Amino acid sequence: MFTIEHEFDSTVITLVDEGEPYLNEDVIINAFAECFTVEQFDPRTNSTLRITLSPSQLQDLAAALDLPEGVYRLMLEKTPR
Repeated sequence: MFTIEHEFDSTVITLVDEGEPYLNEDVIINAFAECFTVEQFDPRTNSTLRITLSPSQLQDLAAALDLPEGVYRLMLEKTPR
């Protein structure tokens, strides 16, 4: 399950783990204009872990989910004028 909320300066997506027992904590993704943050509470350390991705890193991650093992570089398509 997930939720989407639109804040003043970002869109917040919360991923809720609805699987079997041993559920993971919610994952919160903040989509800002200049970056994306991924946060998850770690009960072992009693702290929130945060990863910050640039828009190009997020684009690479999305593409990587559908590609086989290898080394890749995404190329932007130029549109004719």
